Amino acid sequence: MRIIFAGTPATAVPALLRLAEDHQIVGVLTRAPAPVGRKRVLTPSPVETAAREHGWRVLTPTTLRDDEVVQQITELRPDAVAVVAYGLLIPQNLLNVPVHGWINLHYSLLPQWRGAAPVQYAIAAGQDRTGISTFQIEKGLDTGTIFDTQEVEIGHRETAGELLDRLSVLGADLLARTLQSVALGTAEPVAQVGEVTQAPQLKAVDGKLDLTRPATELDAQIRGFTPAPGTWTTWRGDRVKIGPAVPVNASLAVGEVQIGDSVLLGTGEGALELDMIAPPGKPWMKASDWGRGVRETVVWNS
Repeated sequence: MRIIFAGTPATAVPALLRLAEDHQIVGVLTRAPAPVGRKRVLTPSPVETAAREHGWRVLTPTTLRDDEVVQQITELRPDAVAVVAYGLLIPQNLLNVPVHGWINLHYSLLPQWRGAAPVQYAIAAGQDRTGISTFQIEKGLDTGTIFDTQEVEIGHRETAGELLDRLSVLGADLLARTLQSVALGTAEPVAQVGEVTQAPQLKAVDGKLDLTRPATELDAQIRGFTPAPGTWTTWRGDRVKIGPAVPVNASLAVGEVQIGDSVLLGTGEGALELDMIAPPGKPWMKASDWGRGVRETVVWNS
């Protein structure tokens, strides 16, 4: 088929390259270059970089509602548009352009975790299993009919970043199988069934740790929000970034820090053995290195 691929982050690249093995990539839609780093250098998305390396036409509109953009997509005559973490809303008039519509790869077992951050929410909720789905995009948010799914086990200590890397590879194959069935006319999409949960876009403020919660729950939140948006607590009114930590059985007051062979942070039930932290104004460091430099009793605010 003639395929337009729409995606932005590095986790979308495996699907783009996999689909190119079976179909003709006639264009790639991705977000416009964004400022990156302290110097705010305009940097193309990983999908744009991969597309240009292969000589595919790249479109980077800031909106899909512009008449010129609609015309450009229409002139490419796509049989289908494959979508993986693209990031822009698709108006109805564009949904009707491809013969087979817009087909999305989503990192959850829909209707669980509809939205922008399904992997992060699944881990933060303490789930031990999640999955991937391919579905037909329609007007509602992640509400379309399902082509195929695959269940995936979440590793005991797995972070969102690590799981996303795994799902991006598995998802590339699932999306390829879905488009192949669409091309052959054997696809049989079905309506979504089950409890609906939401996974809206996460912000930095969502990463604040409520230290009155049990250590096991905080561990899940930390892993779910790693690498982004990250998790933190406060010390002397400033943010202290907290990397993945291990829940342990220790009796400490909420927010109390015990510095010894390891650094323990008290929670509502048990404690977190900290590995990496970023104190205010400093880069990431081993919690044990930070602890050796502290010469006073430390209590972090909850």
